[in-house]
Amino acid sequence: MEQLSATQHHTEPAAMNELPSRVDGPADAGSLQGRTVVLIGGGSGIGLRVAHQAVAAGARVILGGRTRERLTAAAQELGSRATWRTVDTTDRSSLASFFAELDHVDRLFTSAASYRVGPMMELSDDDAESPFVSKFWGQYHAVRYAAPKLSEDGSVVLMSGAAGARPPAAAPAYAACNAAIEGLGRGLAVELAPVRVNVVSPGTIDGNLWAHRAEEDREAAFAQYRRDSILRRLGTEDEIAQNVLFLFTNGFTTGATLYPDGGYTLR
Repeated sequence: MEQLSATQHHTEPAAMNELPSRVDGPADAGSLQGRTVVLIGGGSGIGLRVAHQAVAAGARVILGGRTRERLTAAAQELGSRATWRTVDTTDRSSLASFFAELDHVDRLFTSAASYRVGPMMELSDDDAESPFVSKFWGQYHAVRYAAPKLSEDGSVVLMSGAAGARPPAAAPAYAACNAAIEGLGRGLAVELAPVRVNVVSPGTIDGNLWAHRAEEDREAAFAQYRRDSILRRLGTEDEIAQNVLFLFTNGFTTGATLYPDGGYTLR
């Protein structure tokens, strides 16, 4: 049975450094200059790469996550345009407190999640439900508490995964969770308009998540993905971040799902 974890399993007390004051950004949705970008899970992995690209595009970023040390290091790496505070996406009161402290939100991306995957007949009920508890409901409630703070031309990007369209192995609850997130994106696009809501659904990425897995498991999964995808290679965190930035800045795209997966879902 596999365990996928994008965050640590402990919760830090709420704490933050100085948050940026509101910046009246340009009307052009295609620019991140002066925008406030909130990245829950932005202390590592894909979220951190999104942070780097957003800062390079002129945005101010607010990083959220469970681990104070990781957030501190990420903010120092990003420079003066980055601030942070701890938040736990499985705790609604933590999410409510996190967004209550913000003046406004122009862009939101939540990549933080922690869950277990495996066959239906092998997982406990709690483990089978964990992708929904963390990945689905975590993003649902992040958007719910962010909604009153979203600018009229705001953009939300949800994170699902290619397993929702093409399950690679026996992990039905995990596959269903990813498919449900794509449906959530379409539903929120209707409810929150003119705020745009889209979904990015990556394939297997050679990055922070897999770096913490056993080498034997990692290499077997990577070899399988190379065989199963059209481009015969893994993706990078920066390639997924580029998709997120596109969805942040394209003012005519909403309710869509992008599959940066090397053609995995086509096979």
